[in-house]
Amino acid sequence: MRLAYLTTTYPEVSHTFIRREIQELERLGHEVERLSIREPGSTLVDPSDLSEVGRTYYCLPRLRREILGALRLNPIRLLQALWTTIQMGRVSHRGLVVNLAYLVEAITIRRWLRQKGIQHLHVHFGTNAAATARLVRRLGGPPYSMTIHGPAELDSAIGFSLGPKIEDAEFVVAITDYCGAQLRRWIDPAHWDKIRIVRCAVEDPLFDKARPIEAGCRTLVCVGRLTAQKGQLLLLEAIRRLVEEGVDLNLVLAGDGEMRPQIEQRIAEYQLEDRVEITGWIDSNEVTRRLLDCRAMVLPSFAEGLPVVIMEAFALRRPVLSTYIAGIPELVEPRKNGWLVPAGSVDALATAIRELMETPIARLNEMGEQGSVAVRERHHLPTEVSRLEKYFQEFVKS
Repeated sequence: MRLAYLTTTYPEVSHTFIRREIQELERLGHEVERLSIREPGSTLVDPSDLSEVGRTYYCLPRLRREILGALRLNPIRLLQALWTTIQMGRVSHRGLVVNLAYLVEAITIRRWLRQKGIQHLHVHFGTNAAATARLVRRLGGPPYSMTIHGPAELDSAIGFSLGPKIEDAEFVVAITDYCGAQLRRWIDPAHWDKIRIVRCAVEDPLFDKARPIEAGCRTLVCVGRLTAQKGQLLLLEAIRRLVEEGVDLNLVLAGDGEMRPQIEQRIAEYQLEDRVEITGWIDSNEVTRRLLDCRAMVLPSFAEGLPVVIMEAFALRRPVLSTYIAGIPELVEPRKNGWLVPAGSVDALATAIRELMETPIARLNEMGEQGSVAVRERHHLPTEVSRLEKYFQEFVKS
């Protein structure tokens, strides 16, 4: 099959799962082109991400040159696409002008897809890239499908025209059962069979790097962008309480982001400079090293899909403390492979961290092993991509 993957920005620090999926499809013998509306917005440090930049077609830098392609479009298809653009613009929080920009992007991308002989377009996330894919189809381009992750698409389903995008797609991938249920809220039951579950996954070599937790380890790791929805400010409040109560622990915030100044200020206010480290952006090898050097991973998020870093922590046999939101309870099972607390509750978070720190290392290793088993069963890259491949083959005309 000749496939193209479209995202808003690619590659990104937090989107390694897309790269893994593409590369696994290529290993299976398919040709996969990379398409991105914009160039990466974050600082790339992973060599695997950097190598993807040169393989990706970026739409925005080519708009002015390619817009003349509109003059060669079928006028009926162009009017149909324009009408769809107006409909999306009416409900979009981004307005009609931005949606008209999506139409221009679609004109550019449709031409490129035709030149490459692409049979099917797949989009990750149901936001603006999915709007562009929908318009590409209206303009006579190839059929499309989407992978929906959340929380952005689910938080603003009407503004993103999520229901119409699903109805126009050949099929839609939900990364968890929770996500699939939420998608069904926005479409007629006649389209429910379009929803397919394909879980994000990790590669086999990661499991081989696992080792037991070191005796005496008192370090917790939180991996993720420094942003409000990840809950790091509340995590610092919980750490402050525990340190004041005499609990011996350290925290590593592995990542960077827009809230770093506020987080650094809070660390200073709480006098936690000797207890908390911010790594900044780090590559996948360093993430692995940090996870292997920790007692457990903590992720007190308010909004998620199902973070791949939880799968990575489990693959490395580290227990996980997270929150009862979205698809996380489908993987993290309290007292079996980790802890779950209500999102936003500092009291519950502090109590769970105290219990984690008091749990014997031998028991933590057992919990990590249970997590590893769960990930291998439900989030195994070859298994999940083979499932996705079958869906592509079902809809791609040879």
